[in-house]
Amino acid sequence: MRRTVKIVHDRDRCQGLGICESISEVHFQTNDDGTMTVIKPDVTDDELELVERAVESCPTKSLRLER
Repeated sequence: MRRTVKIVHDRDRCQGLGICESISEVHFQTNDDGTMTVIKPDVTDDELELVERAVESCPTKSLRLER
């Protein structure tokens, strides 16, 4: 069975450090103004392990996965 997983981003907590982007450029982008954008919120089964690592690496805990 296929799962639906989405990335949820708390912009108020995010400091735009770019750690998530360094792990998964497909999903995250740090903008010129220092903010971060989730450019691909839907996560496929093949991408899940990588995105989980990016979410867990966020020092401000501004990212989470919603299943």
